[in-house]
Parts: sequence; C-alpha cells; structure tokens
Amino acid sequence: MNKLAVSNDLLQVLDSKNDVVSIHIKNNHSLAKISGTHDENFSLLEKISKTQINLRGNLITIKGKQKDSEIVINVINTLLKKSFDKNDFEDDDIISVYNFETNNVNNENLALEDQISNDDFGIKTPRKTVYARTEKQKKYLEILKKNNIIYAIGPAGTGKTFLPVAVAVNKLVSGEVKKIILSRPAVEAGESLGFLPGDLKDKIDPYLIPLYDSLSELIGHDKMNKKIEDGSIEIAPLAFMRGRTLKDSFVILDEAQNATETQIKMFLTRLGKNTTMVVNGDPTQIDLPNSKVSGLMNSANVLSNIEEIKIVKFDATDVQRHPLVSKIIEAYKKNSLDV
Repeated sequence: MNKLAVSNDLLQVLDSKNDVVSIHIKNNHSLAKISGTHDENFSLLEKISKTQINLRGNLITIKGKQKDSEIVINVINTLLKKSFDKNDFEDDDIISVYNFETNNVNNENLALEDQISNDDFGIKTPRKTVYARTEKQKKYLEILKKNNIIYAIGPAGTGKTFLPVAVAVNKLVSGEVKKIILSRPAVEAGESLGFLPGDLKDKIDPYLIPLYDSLSELIGHDKMNKKIEDGSIEIAPLAFMRGRTLKDSFVILDEAQNATETQIKMFLTRLGKNTTMVVNGDPTQIDLPNSKVSGLMNSANVLSNIEEIKIVKFDATDVQRHPLVSKIIEAYKKNSLDV
C-alpha cells in the first residue's frame, strides 16, 4: 500500500503519481488559518521541506520526494488539528511542527497511519493551548502530569520552564492545586541581595522576569497580578522555601544549576500532600562563585534510583528558539566549551 494513500476527518489524499501528491482539505475555516496571509505559511513549509506546494480552493498539490511529501502531509494534518484551538500560526509554529513530524517519519517503527492519528499532547491555559513540539517534550508533559518530583536538565529554549508553568496554570485553573510557587536562586553569587536598591520585591524581581513572562503569556498580565495579590501564585527566591511544607501546590525551582546540593535537598523536602515539584536547570550555565559547587547534577544522580522521581534530559534537538541556537549549542559542545 502506498504510504501516502491516507485519509482522515481533516484531509483526504486524492492521488499520488510520480512525485506529485494531491490532497483535499475538508474544513475551509481551518485551511484559511493554517495557510496564513497570502499563503505565507505554505511558502515557509515549501522552503524548509524542499517541496513545491500549490493551493487552489480546498485542493493542495505537493511536488517532491515521497518522504518529503509524507512529512508535509503530516505537518498540514497536525496544523489542522491545532487550528481548532489556535487562530494564528507563526513561523516558529510551522518550523516546530515540521521538526516534530520529521522525527516521526524518520522513526521506521511508526507507521504513517499511526503518526497522522497521533494528536500532539497539549495543555490548555486561559490564553493558549501549549503543545509538545518534540518527542522529548511530549514525554516531559506526560511525566509532569503524573509524577510528584521531576528533574528537567538541558540547554536553554527546550521548554524546561515554560512547559511546567503551563501544566501548573492548567492545574490551578481546574482546581487540582490551590497554589503555584515559582522559585529560583535569587542572584548568581548565592543569595546576597543587600547591595541592590529598593525593597525586597525590587531586589528579587529582576531575577524572576522569565517566570513572570511565562505566566503573562499563559494567563495575561492583569490576571497574573491578581493571582499574585491573592496568593494563589507565589514567586519567591529559593531561600524563602526553608521551613515550609508545601501542600496542594505546583512548585518549580528554575535555574537550579545555581543552587547547591544542600539547597536542592532543602527544596525537595518541602514536598507535601498533592504537590508536584519540578527542578530544572542547565549544567553548562552555572554562575555560582568558584567556592560553591552546583548541586543540580549531583542531586539528580543521588536520586536517580528512586522510581517515583523522574529525570528528563534535553539536548540541542529539543531547542525551540531560532534554528541557529541549536547549531550554536552543538558547535560549542563539539569544542568542549560551555554555552
């Protein structure tokens, strides 16, 4: 059977001859969303897939090698599925879905029929639905949903922080938890805040901006501030975790490479009933002074044999920022330099 001869509720493959495949899109509204203004999304997909894509009405023709056409069909199908929760698609969305589907097609153990019916794992938040963009991210989201303590280790741009924030928001909105707590070591030189101007909030806020940004994107700036005011969202430096028992909460320790092993132990032992804890960091981005040793990898190794504690390790292939970021990370890695 021709692997391209696949149909479902969203699209139908009409014909596949030589190097040209014709598919029919069944939903006009979804097609308008995924094609973009002046079909700019299909133009980008053409460029990265090395195919020729023509759209006429609801009919799309794809000219290229069978494997490339197969990937394009999967990308279009995935975008159609996402169109029910998403109004606009940006370049990053197209590229990420393309990379995700390329990995699927390259996995010979997955039949095309299985891939095309395998909906991406998504997390709904008030402002957007967040989808896994790589297989590792999909595994990460599944683990975040089911386990109490999770380590996420890897380079910047892999979703180590953003994905658990999305899960935390989802659980807070649904009532599964009563509170989100986001924490990180406050400054690069331990937690010495005294030299900074202003009150305590003024001193720590600059170091917590990435967490504020993630929350604002998922629930909106005004709603974020309201939830911070009513205490259902707490953003605090790691030192503020000492002596507490955290119940009915989703707790994230960000930038954990800048915490000592003693600090991470202190953080993890705050675990209370109905609480999820995430420890994430990039071991190549350690800013601690030379006299202090990062506890991220040591603590992960110590706890690796505990079945209930899950450790997810990302690499450059999971980076979802500009495509050059992955190449930069790989280049430094080959030259044994941290980045």
